[in-house]
Amino acid sequence: MDIFLYAFSVMYSPGPVNFMALNAGLTGRFRRSLGFFVGVGCALLVLFILFGYTGEAIISQGALPYISLVGGLYTLYLAYQVYTATTVVPGEGSEPAVAAQKTLTFWNGFLIQVLNPKGIMVVLPITSIMLPAAHITGSSIAIVSALLAIAGGGAPGVYSLLGAILGRRITREFYFTVFNRLMGLALVVCAFFMFHAFYLHVQAT
Repeated sequence: MDIFLYAFSVMYSPGPVNFMALNAGLTGRFRRSLGFFVGVGCALLVLFILFGYTGEAIISQGALPYISLVGGLYTLYLAYQVYTATTVVPGEGSEPAVAAQKTLTFWNGFLIQVLNPKGIMVVLPITSIMLPAAHITGSSIAIVSALLAIAGGGAPGVYSLLGAILGRRITREFYFTVFNRLMGLALVVCAFFMFHAFYLHVQAT
C-alpha cells in the first residue's frame, strides 16, 4: 500500500506532464489527447520494468543531470508549442478548436515522461527500496509495474479532464489565450529546474 501511496502523491502533483494535460483539457483536446496519456503510462511501464529487474544498472544517479538537460530542452520545445497555440471558440456550447498539429500524441507523452527526472525519481525509490522491502520479485514486479503505470497514465488524464470541465464554461478566446500563455510559462519554469539540476552537477564536478 505504501508503494501506491508514494507513487500517487508524486505522480499526481503538478509537473510538466500534468501541465501539458491540463492545457489540453482547457483547450478542448481531452479526447484527442488519449494517446498522450497512454504514452505517459507506457513510458512509466518501461522505466518500472527496467529498474525493477536491473536496479540502477541501466541509468545511474550520475546520469540524471544529463537526462535533466535533455528533458529541459524537450520541455522548452513543448512550452513553445503551448505558448504559441491559438484557440478558436466556434460557438456557445461547442468545444474550443485548436490546430491539429498542436494535438498531444503518444510520442509526446512517452518522450516527456522518459526525459522527466521527476518520473525517474518516482521509479528509483520504488524499485530499489520499496519492492525488495515488500518481497516483490519475479513476475510480481511486472504486475506491480503495470498497475503503477496505469495509475501514472491516469494522472495527466485527471488533469486533462478537470481542464475540460473548466474549459466548457469559458466562451471567450481571450481566456484560452491567457491559459496557453500561463501553461507555456509554467513549462518554462519546469525546464528551468531541470537545467538547474544539470548546472549543480557541473558545478560539483
